[in-house]
Amino acid sequence: MLAAGGIVLQPGETPKIAVVRLRKRSEWVLPKGKLDAGETARDAAIREVLEETGHAVAVHEFLGTLAYHSGSAIKVVHFWRMIAEAVPTRKLMKDVTAVDWLSLDAALERLSREHERAFLAEVGPQALQAVLGGSIAAELPGLDDAASADLAPTPRPTLWRRLRELLRGR
Repeated sequence: MLAAGGIVLQPGETPKIAVVRLRKRSEWVLPKGKLDAGETARDAAIREVLEETGHAVAVHEFLGTLAYHSGSAIKVVHFWRMIAEAVPTRKLMKDVTAVDWLSLDAALERLSREHERAFLAEVGPQALQAVLGGSIAAELPGLDDAASADLAPTPRPTLWRRLRELLRGR
């Protein structure tokens, strides 16, 4: 099952990260969702983030992929760094009861799912650094944020080892 979402930030002196509360199980998760037929992962990420946070976003670099068991299937979720507009442009979808904007540490504490905490712990600092210190595009001459959106970072062994452990039930 393929899905997409965002590490959604509100810039500021201390940038905040969006986490959403699902109605079904009252779990706090990163904003994401399944692709619609014919939809690209990037387009699905934009749509899902808008539906779940109420905020339109600017999409920046690709941050990575998270894979985990979801029922009897493996769910594969692609994430991009996104910057939210200051004010929501729509109401939250019915499956989401709340969105909170938290510091990285608070978001890590709030997330209900261990695999999402592990993923955010790995990519969150990179996303914050891009907001605080400029984008990847600014660091790579001749590359704009639209082009960098398709770049995948090199996987870090600790993240992949932890994800494999989670998938194996350790």
